[in-house]
Amino acid sequence: MKLIEVIDKKQEQRFLDMVTRIYKGENRYIRPMDRDLNFVFDRQKNKQFSKGDAIRWILEDEKGQPIGRIAAFYEEVYAQTAAQPTGGFGFFECIDDQEAANMLLGAARKWLETKGMEAMDGPINFGDKRAWWGLLIMGFYEPTYQLNYNHPYYQKLLENFGAQIYYKQVVFQRDITEPAPPDSIKCLNELRKDPGYTFDYLHKNNLEKYARDFAHIFNNSWGKHEGFSPVDLKTVLKGFQKAKPILHENLMIFGYYKGEAISFFLMIPDINPIIRKFNGKMGLWQKIQLKYHLMRQTYPKCFGQTFGVVPEHQGTGADLAIVAAAAEFIHPDPKNRYAHMEMTWIGDWNPKMLAVAKKVGGVEYKNYATFRYLFDRTKPFHRHPIIGVSSEEAS
Repeated sequence: MKLIEVIDKKQEQRFLDMVTRIYKGENRYIRPMDRDLNFVFDRQKNKQFSKGDAIRWILEDEKGQPIGRIAAFYEEVYAQTAAQPTGGFGFFECIDDQEAANMLLGAARKWLETKGMEAMDGPINFGDKRAWWGLLIMGFYEPTYQLNYNHPYYQKLLENFGAQIYYKQVVFQRDITEPAPPDSIKCLNELRKDPGYTFDYLHKNNLEKYARDFAHIFNNSWGKHEGFSPVDLKTVLKGFQKAKPILHENLMIFGYYKGEAISFFLMIPDINPIIRKFNGKMGLWQKIQLKYHLMRQTYPKCFGQTFGVVPEHQGTGADLAIVAAAAEFIHPDPKNRYAHMEMTWIGDWNPKMLAVAKKVGGVEYKNYATFRYLFDRTKPFHRHPIIGVSSEEAS
């Protein structure tokens, strides 16, 4: 077997295309868009390169056929949030062969050591935690857009190498044709006794306003979480503008108190069922097909991409109320055909948000896991700390 570093366009395409061999005959697998993965490793577009670096390899067998791939990367902010400098690996694909997996994971470890890292997490993304983060370990259904799908044997490959589950990621699903849960409706009605509370959906003709509201809520509600990097208005607005063709306004809900943004619940159509036959490509014909299906809403599934409440309004019922408000915006729309929502993952270190997901009618649907591998094999391994629980209580 031979490791090949990805250094030119031809090898970049081989890195993308090799999944057709790994998942041949696996009908549940949906290939990610080439342009989405290329963005991750584009030094001009991905801002992570301003404070980190990345590398990719392809593993070939004796006949020169690709049998695996992996990327390794580090980013200064993420690296320093752990007890030791920690990098990452991702986009791991491999045949069911431990020696092959060890070569790939070992290469990632050695490269990260040269960058001063003492551990690596994975499979994760070199960027947004909502994309390609974690190994699927339960609920091997078709993946939602930009979420990982992998063979069940991948867990064995990682654990045999010595990686351990650092935290699990729970994905919930909800039937959104049903009314909001009674507790959510009760919270919404209670909040509305104060006229200062209002709710609205995103209007595409004023994206800058909602980008500003999103950045305010996101930075305030997630600022204390491990590995957090604040977002700026320019980046958020650019993301909204890029996603504008697939946004359904009534799926993007914001909450306000006396005019100040305090909460959001953002859903987008799941385009994975549409792009299934695109084989990773997005040319003119694929764009026409995508636009047609989005306009007709031929696929009834959406993805709860992100949820947040600023600290000042946590515990007031604002978290449950915005779910009921979202139901009000969705159901009266006669054109809306969305029936199922898959929620973004919630770490098992966040019991408060897990409880909220269940209160709003979420049913556990999938589990992902982020693994950690400590380079010093004598060092004790610890799971991700639980929010609101001290290390003494956890032990």
